[in-house]
Amino acid sequence: MACCVLQITGLIFGGVGMIGTLAATVMPQWRVSAHIDSNIVVFETTWEGLWMDCISHLGIRLQCKFYDSVLALPQPLEAFRALMCIAVILSIISFLLAIVGVKYTHRTKEDPQGISVFILAAGVAFLLTGILVLIPVSWTAGSIIHDFYDPKVPTPLKRELGAALYVGWMSAALLIAAGAMYCGFWCWADASAKSRYPSLSCHRSHKPDSAGGLSPSAHAYV
Repeated sequence: MACCVLQITGLIFGGVGMIGTLAATVMPQWRVSAHIDSNIVVFETTWEGLWMDCISHLGIRLQCKFYDSVLALPQPLEAFRALMCIAVILSIISFLLAIVGVKYTHRTKEDPQGISVFILAAGVAFLLTGILVLIPVSWTAGSIIHDFYDPKVPTPLKRELGAALYVGWMSAALLIAAGAMYCGFWCWADASAKSRYPSLSCHRSHKPDSAGGLSPSAHAYV
């Protein structure tokens, strides 16, 4: 029962992390304009994302524009795009592997080693996806904080952490938690399979050789 709850919880965490990864990828609120002037009346708010930048007028009118040229983008932004796209694809694959692993764990009992393959693959994929999400999100946050406290950067160019970064951090945490759950379950299932089915690990050592020769015990019997 506890193992079933662990698998379902990991599946929920992985699903929410997958949706959060997709949301963080398409959201334009990676960099948000910092209003640090003495004037409290702010008419425009600038958002900068991976694919577009937007300008919000008094929170009522929103204008967004996709970046014109891919080749004209900074190299870090191109790398962040690639990492987030890979993370989205890998999160979907991880979620599908987790579904297959949970499904066949309850249906197949005569081959526990075959069950654990799907669980292990899902766990490793979730962990890798979480790491891929952390790299661009944390790198962008570090760059924003560095520029904010740099006196050489003009005030209009200073930015704050956007909502997409927090969504990315939360998604990465959920994905890593899901991966840890499935990897932990695989370790438990593998140890349980060896204790309950010792013949699976000893079968290869008692298999006759491919040349058709008799085993040492057979020679002793003769």
